[in-house]
Amino acid sequence: MKMKGSKIGGGGANWTSLGLPSIFLLCLFFFLAGFFGSSLFFHQEMPSSLRPPVLEIAEEKKIEFEALQRGDSGEESVETIPFQILSWNPRALYFPNFATAEQCQSIIKMAKAHLKPSALALREGETPENTKGTRTSSGMFISASEDKTGILDQIEEKIAKATMISKTHGESFNVLRYEIGQRYHSHYDAFNPAEYGPQKSQRVASFLLYLSDVEEGGETMFPFENGQNMDASYDFRKCIGLKVKPHRGDGLLFYSLFPNGTIDPTSLHGSCPVIKGEKWVATKWIRDQEQDEEV
Repeated sequence: MKMKGSKIGGGGANWTSLGLPSIFLLCLFFFLAGFFGSSLFFHQEMPSSLRPPVLEIAEEKKIEFEALQRGDSGEESVETIPFQILSWNPRALYFPNFATAEQCQSIIKMAKAHLKPSALALREGETPENTKGTRTSSGMFISASEDKTGILDQIEEKIAKATMISKTHGESFNVLRYEIGQRYHSHYDAFNPAEYGPQKSQRVASFLLYLSDVEEGGETMFPFENGQNMDASYDFRKCIGLKVKPHRGDGLLFYSLFPNGTIDPTSLHGSCPVIKGEKWVATKWIRDQEQDEEV
């Protein structure tokens, strides 16, 4: 006994007359059309806020560039130093893995036995007594020429490349240790002549090389980043604004001066109190003129 098949459209052929392969292909066609059509609609209509986040995996791509003919003071190879722009106001850049763990440990080792309470540049009217507690770290100064291992020279060379300012413009490294509760209230690295008197040269930029991880606290903070908190009510003891957490081997560069040589007010910065652990950092201050070896 034959059963009548349903007709498609107004025409004609019934399901039984199409045959099993044809029916299978027809079903597959409608399935795929529905699947891709719904996917396109979903992608176009779904609000961006409801879309699942896309995980971006940064893969290091090794691209070789052909070096150009160099000048007498230039270098023969093309080199890349990864960095992230943290802020344009102040100009602050972060350099991950700027130094190795071994280099960091070596710098700590050479500094540890020579630490003294950190000093403070005093303005008119200030005394060690009325500024007590502003800067509570301990530290020491060491130049690359004093380091027989050659590590500080390597770091200094790399800082010069990152800043494009010759290493002859740098002061000696100031290696600092912050223990629990120690801090440095907000301050400027550049010296305002109106407050500190005439300056033979000025600090253009500061490079901080973090020598250790800090479990909690110890961030470098910029309270005036992008014009925030710039009113008379700001408390210089507060740890607010843009905060950079120390990670061993990473570097932080920020500029104290605008390109025209005036002090950038948003370059105000400080070191938040260490809450847990210990913070080690090597600071390199870079000036607008060449420095003597003993500076």
